Amino acid sequence: MAARALTKVMKAVRIHRFGGPEVLTVERDVPIPQPKDTEQGDKVYSIFSLSGTYAKYYVSEEKYVFHLHDSVDYHQGAAIGIPYYTAYRALAIRCKAKAGQSVLVHGASGAVGLASCQIGQALGLKVIGTAGTDQGLDLIKKNGAQSAFNHKEGGYIDKIKEATGGVDIILEMLADVNLAMDCQLCKYHGKIAVIGSRASLDFAPRLLMASEVEVYGVALQSSSEKEMREMESYLYRCQELGLLKPVVGKVYPLEDASEAHRNVIDHSGGSHGKIILTTS
Repeated sequence: MAARALTKVMKAVRIHRFGGPEVLTVERDVPIPQPKDTEQGDKVYSIFSLSGTYAKYYVSEEKYVFHLHDSVDYHQGAAIGIPYYTAYRALAIRCKAKAGQSVLVHGASGAVGLASCQIGQALGLKVIGTAGTDQGLDLIKKNGAQSAFNHKEGGYIDKIKEATGGVDIILEMLADVNLAMDCQLCKYHGKIAVIGSRASLDFAPRLLMASEVEVYGVALQSSSEKEMREMESYLYRCQELGLLKPVVGKVYPLEDASEAHRNVIDHSGGSHGKIILTTS
């Protein structure tokens, strides 16, 4: 009887109060969620969850569940969803990138940044990336960036402008810090996709005027079902062709979820791929 009962519960991270990473607690008696329709045996990944993803099992709507190619392992599969769909949405759907254009991935060594480098290369773009460490710079060059600049070095914006003469598209991961500089890096009618921002900023709209720069917000949850299927189809084809190679950074056991969050918040050593939690 005890064995039967154990099969109905799972290990999961639960949050019972507001706070920092310390409020993430691992519980081992969480009921396993039961989907209405299941088909066992398919190798899949998903983007959004109805029950929370820090668990051994979770439930997602069918429209957000996608097939994972046999060439991609489960750790890599966990790194596809948000990063690659966000990168494709920013480049292809929001900025309508065309082969031959240049794109600056401002903060390219994290999960979304590396996905952007790979997809940018696959789309035929000239990819320029920034990172804050030598390891990060090397990583982005290995994943599609034709040139890389250290965004912790003084004068790096001038170096990018001198090397490129300006760029067509910028994918921005930290808009509250970089948006004003991005406007100065864009070519005439350049486009900036704001993917991340951690605070508000004092911004002069006049910076948009001289080159008639266009700024787009990017939020994956705003995607229509048609757009989601477009992204799924493109990214599965990239898996088949070996063009999609998710970079897994640190892997933490579920019990160390708090430490994983501290790593994300601290960020002092720079980003180097996707941080993964494992239940095994």
